[in-house]
Amino acid sequence: MKKKLISLLLVATMAVGLVACGSDAASDSTNNAGGTETADAATPAATGDKELAVQIGPDPETIDPALNSAVDGGNMLLHAFECLLTVGQDGTLQPGQAETWETSEDGLTWTFHLRDGLKWSDGTPLTANDFVYSWQRVCDPAVAAPYAETVLGMVKGYDEAIAGDVTALAVSAPDDLTLVVELSAPCSYFGSLAAFATLSPVQQATVEANGDAWAVAPETYVSNGPFYMTEWVPGSHITFSKNPNYWNADAIKLDRLKFLLIEDSNAAYSAYQTGEALMIKDVPTEEIPSLEGNGEFYVDPIIGTYYLSLNLTEEVFQDARVRQALSLAIDREYVAGTLMQGTYTAASNFMGPGWVDTDGSEFMANANGGQPYIDVTDYEGNLAKAKELLAEAGYPDGEGFPTISYTTNDAGYHKVVAEYLQQAWAELGITLDVNIVEWASFTPMRRAQEYDAARNGWVGDYSDPSNMLELFYSSNGNNDGKFSNAEFDAAIDLSRTTLDAAERSQALHTAEDILMEEAGCIPVAYYNDFWLQSDKITGSWHSAYGYWYFMYADIVE
Repeated sequence: MKKKLISLLLVATMAVGLVACGSDAASDSTNNAGGTETADAATPAATGDKELAVQIGPDPETIDPALNSAVDGGNMLLHAFECLLTVGQDGTLQPGQAETWETSEDGLTWTFHLRDGLKWSDGTPLTANDFVYSWQRVCDPAVAAPYAETVLGMVKGYDEAIAGDVTALAVSAPDDLTLVVELSAPCSYFGSLAAFATLSPVQQATVEANGDAWAVAPETYVSNGPFYMTEWVPGSHITFSKNPNYWNADAIKLDRLKFLLIEDSNAAYSAYQTGEALMIKDVPTEEIPSLEGNGEFYVDPIIGTYYLSLNLTEEVFQDARVRQALSLAIDREYVAGTLMQGTYTAASNFMGPGWVDTDGSEFMANANGGQPYIDVTDYEGNLAKAKELLAEAGYPDGEGFPTISYTTNDAGYHKVVAEYLQQAWAELGITLDVNIVEWASFTPMRRAQEYDAARNGWVGDYSDPSNMLELFYSSNGNNDGKFSNAEFDAAIDLSRTTLDAAERSQALHTAEDILMEEAGCIPVAYYNDFWLQSDKITGSWHSAYGYWYFMYADIVE
């Protein structure tokens, strides 16, 4: 639910938590094949005038459910698609395309019962077989879905599927309304995965007829959620219209949901001031002091960490002492409290507030014997230790250390943090160049290891700590720094297979111990979302996973 304005001074002391995580998208795509009707032919155009314009970010890298790993794309996907299950306003799992579901006594078989009469946005029937195809597609090595291991690694036959035999994945449809999933080991949070956008259904005929281009044009972007795409003008906006074929269409009050594709926060702020947008995610940081006390300015905690990735394929970063030195040289309280104006919180651990341990307690409270991995209150001591470590690694006062670059996109606090890192690492004698790139180029560069150091971050998709820790598993598609540690992988493997809750908890804590000791990444701050939203919007809500839900919103004057 939308929160009231939280004082920024209070936010600085709150237990909080945010992503991960666009390409310009316009191409000549053919219409649907395989006997299905096109969206234009079968879906009536919206005729009402109730249009909500919001700004979540610039052009997304992708809005293919299997390929997206960013929050901006995720916000669009949850309005265009619906999974078997959904997440309710109170954070609980709710029926989605599946009306009911049950789990076998041993926890290995999940059975989902779909609603009768489900349809795609083009009016054609949607059945359980569409989920079979879509989940197999996520495992297809030719698709290279970054979330594949995270969302389906526990399903029986996953190893064979990811190796090329997608039919080995133990997902079946005994009839049009039933989907059966067999797991190789019990997974208590599998219901949350069934509500995660990567496992949305996609229409086989359309995808196979158009290849990757299916997800870049309204003519072929067939979906099954409350809205369907009717216009995409790269660099300007993506418009989704109410989907009359959605099973709960009668509850949708908006005729259109328009995502303004604005990268510059000042431009977003201008759009808000003029009324072009009724909600903007990217608020200029220089405006934040003046917004305190404004009833339209919101700050809401989300679970996640703003961190730095080091390209561990580069020789200079392969010594853990170098990585530790770079981490300890950062004054996190200054970054969060001053540069980020108290809207974020200094990160002492990788796993911050909001993550839930196997016994229901807070994961962070049980980490490292209850002590922080990094004492964020002792910057001078940390800096002295950083200099010692760098000298031990063979670079006293930075002597012989190569000039490195830091890559980031220019949004929010990213640029000011980059400029601070130049100063912080200069204290070690290290020269850092800043490389500012557009969002459309940034995530592909990071994924391809085309950087030395880079901004990164992750917002939880569900509250189980495996969601963040598994990012650093050797084969994980979102492991942008290419951290690889056999003991870390073994701990994650144990967490995936053990049936003992205490043993699973210990395995996950061991994984974080190793990650922090090896400085597989550099945690900097814990996220909050802050945004401007007009009181004209009713019925929307914001989740702890960094998503805004507008499907049941309305606009009142």
